Amino acid sequence: MNFKPSRDFALKELNNFVEKNLVEYSRARNFDHGPSKRQNTSCLSPYITHGTLSEIEIIKKSLKKFSFIKNEKFIQEILWRVYWKGWLELRPKVWSDYLMDLNKLKKEYYNNKNYNEAIDGKTEIKCFNTWVDELKNYNYLHNHTRMWFASIWIFTLGLPWQLGAEFFMKYLFDGDSASNTLSWKWVAGIQTKGKNYIASEWNIKKFTNNRFSNIRLNENPTPIIDDRSYPVITDNFISSPLSAEKDLLIFENNISFELSDFNNHSFRNIYFVFNGNDTRQIKLDEKVLNFKKSLLNNQIDVLKKKSLDCKVIEIQNLKEIQTNIFALYPSVGENLDFINLNGFKNISFLYRKIDQYSWKYCNKGFFNFKNYIPKIVQEFI
Repeated sequence: MNFKPSRDFALKELNNFVEKNLVEYSRARNFDHGPSKRQNTSCLSPYITHGTLSEIEIIKKSLKKFSFIKNEKFIQEILWRVYWKGWLELRPKVWSDYLMDLNKLKKEYYNNKNYNEAIDGKTEIKCFNTWVDELKNYNYLHNHTRMWFASIWIFTLGLPWQLGAEFFMKYLFDGDSASNTLSWKWVAGIQTKGKNYIASEWNIKKFTNNRFSNIRLNENPTPIIDDRSYPVITDNFISSPLSAEKDLLIFENNISFELSDFNNHSFRNIYFVFNGNDTRQIKLDEKVLNFKKSLLNNQIDVLKKKSLDCKVIEIQNLKEIQTNIFALYPSVGENLDFINLNGFKNISFLYRKIDQYSWKYCNKGFFNFKNYIPKIVQEFI
């Protein structure tokens, strides 16, 4: 696995996957053959998360190769992140409650032996330790492995899911507040209440081609109980009317300006916002921060060749911008928290059309959302 921080590289990876490996995706996607054998998955999520590639261009590329029916599973997986983000946008208190819980647990578990053995990859579970090393070395894990990892963390090691979600967020190149937080809640059994995901020895052995043996797990756990409820808020996610001679902020989730729905509008200056650990509630691994910053700088190089005025700005320096300014919407998470906590009144949000259209179908579970995927695809492809 090699995640080079550039759009050109991401496009090459997309084209290579579609031409060579998409045909086997549905059948082979759940197998984790190890970090050196990832041909059965696209490994595009670090670029989708940051907006270096868009869901629309990926789906378009896949549909040029195969029909919707043959591509359906791949398209569903591409749109999972749109769904998770929409679900969280409609229930933003889930994120703030998670951070509140996390701050308490970090103090409580700071010197906890089981917790420190888990994050150091020194448990008695060999496969788990291998995945800790893989996560730290490659900043990526196979999706199926993430589910096993989270289940072992919660139900066998007996650790809070919130700390596990923080651990993933720290190291994953594709970590985002919605998909990461809600996936951990789902494994714990509190996203879909009462339905937890249970990692089992047979399943791990089968889908890793027997790379691991003697896996002793708690295979009969009960779901975590969380009685908090989160009613859906009403929000149409309407973009502010565009006007001339305004600046634009671009956060780490919408890096490729040329893919945005506003790329034909003339902005005075474009600022790519970098959020470092000094201003983050969840501190990120240095490699993750460097990956983000390199993607930002790569996009600046692209836009400067088109004679657009742009530069990277540290998020804390947004306070120096006194004029009214537009921003591609950063989604619920660290960047939006910074804006809200600092009371910025001069920022007007612009929303992606695919989010505006899709998020209204995120008020229930994914299986309900899945029914609308053909409609979403038809709207944008």
